[in-house]
Amino acid sequence: SFPKKILSNTMDSEAHEKRPPILTSSKQDIAPHIANVSEMKHYLCGCCAAFNNIAITFPIQKVLFRQQLYGIKTRDAVLQLRRDGFRNLYRGILPPLMQKTTTLALMFGLYEDLSCLLRKHISTPEFATRSLAAVLAGTTEAIFTPLERVQTLLQDHKHHDKFTNTYQAFKALKCHGIREYYRGLVPVLFRNGFSNVLFFGLRGPIKEYLPTATTHSAHLVNDFICGGLLGAMLGILFFPVNVVKTRMQSQIGGEFQSFPKVFQKIWLERDRKLTNLFRGAHLNYHRSLISWGIINATYEFLLKII
Repeated sequence: SFPKKILSNTMDSEAHEKRPPILTSSKQDIAPHIANVSEMKHYLCGCCAAFNNIAITFPIQKVLFRQQLYGIKTRDAVLQLRRDGFRNLYRGILPPLMQKTTTLALMFGLYEDLSCLLRKHISTPEFATRSLAAVLAGTTEAIFTPLERVQTLLQDHKHHDKFTNTYQAFKALKCHGIREYYRGLVPVLFRNGFSNVLFFGLRGPIKEYLPTATTHSAHLVNDFICGGLLGAMLGILFFPVNVVKTRMQSQIGGEFQSFPKVFQKIWLERDRKLTNLFRGAHLNYHRSLISWGIINATYEFLLKII
């Protein structure tokens, strides 16, 4: 019986070695292309959300831009666009399309990646970690300031006779050096960093106060409301910063003036009245409400299906 027992154990051992391995759900077993899609989905969802938003809201943004630049009423800004004609209505859409798809991809993607990275290496409260991740993501977005700069030039009717497309606008700035592409960088950094902190920090708490969603359509509505309310609030809060940024970026060549100096100049031009400084803010409120509602709803929807 002893030899039989040894033989039986040997056969069992051989059978165990030939037996196929048990499948697990570890990351190593996932196909590389599927793993990459999973890791990049926050970037992809942010990019698609930005594209959807720009395509819908660009004409509203153009009216707002004219108000920020010239301090005119909504009706006058609309009349300006009507005189420019339908052909020029979407003039300048390529830079914001390139900029927003890239920056929002970085905003959502880097925020998630940096939050995970910082949690692993820094033992600080969750709020502090996520706030730092939001600021760093916003700072990285500022790399693409030249696209926002060119968009400003293309939308200003004073430059219509100087260049007709994005390439010509970039070429016109080249002779002034690389620094010219980053005119208005300070307000961009300030706006991006602090608005990211507030957006990511308040998005969850606001959604918790909304009615509990039980269907996909209800979730979509809640995400739209949450993103829209946040976008509208941040749009009003940082409106004066954008006014200064627009004025700084509408200039080609010449002295690089500081943020306080440009702000003071605009303040004096508009008779030292806060209402004049916020001219166009009501349109910006509605545009931000729609834009960030679309962005947040599209992002969350794509996040669930990818």
